[in-house]
Amino acid sequence: MLKKIVKSYDYSLIIAVVLLAIFGLLMVYSASSVWAIQKWGYESDHYFVRQRLFLLASGVVFIFFAIVPYKLYLNNKVLVAIVLISFASLIGLFKFGTVAGNALSWYDIGPVRLQPSEFVKVAVIVYLSAVYAKKQPYINQFNKGVLPPLVFIILTCFLIILQPDYGTAAIIVLISGTIIISSGMNFKSILKLAFLGTLMFIPILLFFSDKIFSVKRLDRFMVLLNPFADGVADSSGYQLINSFYAIGSGGVNGLGLGQSVQKLGYLPEPHTDFIMAVIAEELGIYGVLFVLLSLAFIVLKGIFIGLKGKDPFGSLLAIGVSSMIGIQTFINLAGISGIFPLMGIPLPFVSYGGSSLLQLSIAMGILVNVSMFVNYEEKYKSKDKKQWNTKPKQFRRGFER
Repeated sequence: MLKKIVKSYDYSLIIAVVLLAIFGLLMVYSASSVWAIQKWGYESDHYFVRQRLFLLASGVVFIFFAIVPYKLYLNNKVLVAIVLISFASLIGLFKFGTVAGNALSWYDIGPVRLQPSEFVKVAVIVYLSAVYAKKQPYINQFNKGVLPPLVFIILTCFLIILQPDYGTAAIIVLISGTIIISSGMNFKSILKLAFLGTLMFIPILLFFSDKIFSVKRLDRFMVLLNPFADGVADSSGYQLINSFYAIGSGGVNGLGLGQSVQKLGYLPEPHTDFIMAVIAEELGIYGVLFVLLSLAFIVLKGIFIGLKGKDPFGSLLAIGVSSMIGIQTFINLAGISGIFPLMGIPLPFVSYGGSSLLQLSIAMGILVNVSMFVNYEEKYKSKDKKQWNTKPKQFRRGFER
C-alpha cells in the first residue's frame, strides 16, 4: 500500500517547484547583494541567507502538506478553525501589526516578519473548495448554495483593504471567481452572485474612495501611457523606466550572472517585485523562458489534475492553487513590463519573501497530495478492486461487515 502511494506522487511537479525555488534563491543573491550593502552596510548576503532559511523551512512545510490527506480539510471543525484563524490573524494586525511598505500587513515575530494575508489566500482556496464541493447537490439554490461563501470573501477582502493592501484583495477576488466558475454552478447563478458581490463591494469602494481613487494611485494607471513624459520619468515612472532598461539591456544572451547594472541602485528593491527584470538583464531570453515555462508547467499541471480528478473537492483545490499562481505571475509580469499598474505582487517561487514562499509551499503541498490521490485512483484503485472481487465471498463479507 505504502509503495503504491509513493509511486503515485507526481515527481515532475515536485522537481519543477524545487528547481524554480533553487533558481529563485540564486537570483535573490544576485539581485540583492548591492541593495543589501546599501541598506545593511556589510552584509551582501543578508537577503540570500534569510531566503535560504525560509526555503529550508518551506521544504519541511511542503513535505508535511504533501503527506497529509487533503480530504481532512473537509471536516467541519477544520474549516471553522481555518475561518477563525484567518479572521483573527487579519484583525490582530490592527493591534499587534507592523507597518511596512505603507501597509499594516505584517507581524514581527522575533527576527521573522510574516504577512498573514498571504496565508489567507490558501485559506480562501480551501474554504471555498470545501464549501462548494459539499453543496454540489444544491449548488444552484441561491440561498443555500450560492450566497453563504460570499460573506466570507467580502469580510476577508474588507479586512485586507483596511491595511491597505489592494493587490492581495484583488487576487483573492480573482481566485474566488475562478473557483466559483469551476464549481459547477450554472451561468444564471454566477451572474446573480457577481451582481450581488458588486453591490456588497460598492459601500467598501465608497468608504475607501479617497484612497483607492487618490491622485497617487491614479498616477499608476496614467504612467502606463507614457512613463518617459516630462515630470513623470523622475517620479511615478521611475521604477517602470528602469525595469524597461533592465529588460532591454539583457537582449537574447544577457549580460551575465551578477552583471546587472540596474540593480546598482537604479531599480528599487530588485530582489522582490522586479526580480524578473534582473533575470532578463543578466540571463537574457533563456533565463526568462526557464521561469515562464516552469511556472506555466506548474499552472497547467494543476489544471490538468483538477480536470482529471473525480472528487469535486480535490478538483477545486487543484484549480484554486493553479489559478493563484497563474494570477500572481500575470500581475507581476504585467507590472514590470508596463501592461498593468505595479501592485507589489511577488513572482511566485522566485521573488524574495518568506511569507510568500511558505504560503506557496503549503499550496503546492496540497496540490501534490491531490495529484497523488488522483494518480493512485487511476493506477491502482480499479486494480485493487478487481483483485478484491476475486476473493471468496465469505472472505469478503468478513471484512465488509
